[in-house]
Amino acid sequence: MTEIKHYLSLVKFSHTIFALPFACIGFVLALQQGHSFSLKLFLLVLACMVTARNSAMAFNRFIDRKFDALNPRTSVREIPSGIINSNNALFFIIINCVLFVTATWFINTICFFLSPVALFVILFYSYTKRFTPLCHLVLGCGLALAPIGAYLAVTGEFAWLPLLFSFTVFCWVSGFDIIYALQDEAFDRENKLKSIPVLLGTKGALHFSEVLHAFSIAFVLLAGYIGHFNFLYWIGAGLFSCLVVYQHTLVKPNDLSKVNLAFFTTNGIASVLFAMFTIVSFFI
Repeated sequence: MTEIKHYLSLVKFSHTIFALPFACIGFVLALQQGHSFSLKLFLLVLACMVTARNSAMAFNRFIDRKFDALNPRTSVREIPSGIINSNNALFFIIINCVLFVTATWFINTICFFLSPVALFVILFYSYTKRFTPLCHLVLGCGLALAPIGAYLAVTGEFAWLPLLFSFTVFCWVSGFDIIYALQDEAFDRENKLKSIPVLLGTKGALHFSEVLHAFSIAFVLLAGYIGHFNFLYWIGAGLFSCLVVYQHTLVKPNDLSKVNLAFFTTNGIASVLFAMFTIVSFFI
């Protein structure tokens, strides 16, 4: 049991709360197109979400283990502190990648053929901070695969509406990852790692994050307009928008003490509430 807790901590399993609700939106949205619910398919989509994220987070920890050991904020993480052996972490990554591809095989052909592309995007993120400050956008792109991926699992075809939810996730995640990266601005600059905070400074990074979050709200509103959703969707959209804006009142250029509150708590609540209202609206 202790070993399982260590691996759940390694991959920050609780952070699944960011993308999983949007995957559920994509899944249920697809059902509204005349497809019947399949418990087997839903469990396969859930398996893809979990294994993909396990692979991405564990790979990030594995690749960054030397930097994490040097950074006082991250030196207590499982690999640099010796709780999990790096070879065991690599084996964990490989197993999750194999399980992810296997799950897509049982979903449909298009998901299976696109599975290597999805894995490349979510794993490639870990390298990007070494050569581009746009690494946050790559992370956003990885999580943005959730709603369109779930929609593809059910329908086997692309559509604009789930893509709008993917664009929402892309801008939303990229924006709050920039806020989270503010904690390591000095360390990243000293170790020649790239990030928006290193490039633009604290104040400039916060403004960049605000722009991305403005776009995420715009995509939420556009999805509601194009989808002709009812009042429950708009309540969820309003709550999501308010919470996205609220996190920017928590973090100031001269006060980063509430970064974790803005990053995890506020965004986690925003994601869950939006998904709840949106999914219920589909059935009314």
